[in-house]
Amino acid sequence: MIKKITLLTAAIELITVFFRFALEMKAGETTKAVSALTLGIRIHHGYAGLALITASAFFSEKYKKIAFITGASLFLSDLIHHFVVLKLITGSAEFDIFYR
Repeated sequence: MIKKITLLTAAIELITVFFRFALEMKAGETTKAVSALTLGIRIHHGYAGLALITASAFFSEKYKKIAFITGASLFLSDLIHHFVVLKLITGSAEFDIFYR
């Protein structure tokens, strides 16, 4: 299971890095239109990962492992993206809780 989480985390992070640097998209800017729906709270993919990990406990055996692996990968990718990749490249973790 650790190998699958590691591979999926890397794939998600590569996609995230592509959007952030190759396409020059910043989540805080491109998703600001939904801030009214989220009461101004930024929704990071790590939050979705934590929710999926929690929800996986209630899934059938058929989907439990897939949901856990996906959730853990989303969560880890978000941590790596903000606290390793962005911190190293931009000098800031850019982990905003609220839209600016």
